[in-house]
Amino acid sequence: MAYTKEDIIRMVREQDIKFIRMQFTDIFGQLKNVAITASQIEKAVNNQIMFDGSSIEGFTRIHESDQYLYPDLDSFVVFPWRPSHGKVARLICDVHNPDGTPFVGDPRGVLQRVLEKAKSMGYDAFNVGPEAEFFLFQTDEEGKPTTKTNDEAGYFDLGPLDHGESTRREICLALEDMGFEIEASHHEVAQGQHEIDFKYAPALECADKIMTFKLAVKILAQKNGLHATFMPKPIFGINGSGMHTNMSLFRNGKNVFYDPDGEKGLSKEAYSFIAGLLYHMKGMAAITNPLVNSYKRLVPGYEAPCYMAWSASNRSALIRIPAARGQSTRVELRSPDPSCNPYLELAVCLAAGLDGIEKGMTPPPEITDNIFAMDAATRKSKGIDSLPGALHEALAEMKKDQLIMDTLGEHIASQYIAGKEAECDEYRTRVSSWEIDKYMINY
Repeated sequence: MAYTKEDIIRMVREQDIKFIRMQFTDIFGQLKNVAITASQIEKAVNNQIMFDGSSIEGFTRIHESDQYLYPDLDSFVVFPWRPSHGKVARLICDVHNPDGTPFVGDPRGVLQRVLEKAKSMGYDAFNVGPEAEFFLFQTDEEGKPTTKTNDEAGYFDLGPLDHGESTRREICLALEDMGFEIEASHHEVAQGQHEIDFKYAPALECADKIMTFKLAVKILAQKNGLHATFMPKPIFGINGSGMHTNMSLFRNGKNVFYDPDGEKGLSKEAYSFIAGLLYHMKGMAAITNPLVNSYKRLVPGYEAPCYMAWSASNRSALIRIPAARGQSTRVELRSPDPSCNPYLELAVCLAAGLDGIEKGMTPPPEITDNIFAMDAATRKSKGIDSLPGALHEALAEMKKDQLIMDTLGEHIASQYIAGKEAECDEYRTRVSSWEIDKYMINY
């Protein structure tokens, strides 16, 4: 939908909208907003809403704190879960400095810069389809989340086993009201685990939608007395939540990954894109899998990929090429999890793939065997490397990968690494329940 400033002002008046949330995302993927009343809408569409950036972690230093929100007018939408009188709408914003230049610490800007680079290479679209999984947990008397699911369902099961089904349906309907096209919604492998897939979109719109999706899931779960979490591995011993990311590049409206005469129907560009992803995967891991907890999902035995290989059909590989060809040809990266910042995740994925194309990289041979069933010697003989095993390892790899550091830019890279190293340190020094159970009596 293409809106003008006048459209937005008119809709706010006609639809009796009382509040507008000016939304933006911090570097760690947390959604932030400045709420304004309807009387401020003209100021808002003219980029005159200001906020204090020094109060947002990793944003700015105190002496340069004023920042302005430039709304993306096409992102205007009314929240369907709010009351019909005194409605609440939102605008997704870019963050700018007082002199009008884009703020270097804005993750949305990072993705926009890589999309500009793609455009300069002749690619007019980078389409992305995410598959974000989440858990629905019960809450206790105080409304705090538990790890109880009240749900005995498994993959693709239907109610009455699946007690989250009505909440999932409500989420789908609310998202459709907000302009999403929901392609699939089903129970996932683990108890209490769900997946909602929405139609692919150009990368910037897709990242915006992932942020909106997470917000809708959390709000509607809470409304129904449940707690939704995008934490990658909330329960030991069962599958974690991933966010498989399907990607395709277009030139003049044609999917450049498809070549009817290429091996497996894939073009040279597709193979180079895959090679670029594999080459930079370790350096990207701290972005695609940003939590200490992320690495508890990336272990053998739970369907999550931890080995760096690609395949046309093998689900144990990190990169899979789904069967569809023609305009639907796509590369699926299976390691990202839904706790990542989608703007940064899509930016580094695209940057890595473009680097592969620019340098004419070729990927290693396809792996068709189950990698989980191989021993270390077999993997080594086939040249299959592993993803970093922990967040601190991923951060060390990121610092060594100049392309990833340059893609993020000095400001975000340094702030992100500092924040994540503090997280690792806090985790390392904290005493866990596992240690109490394991050592308290024995020693």
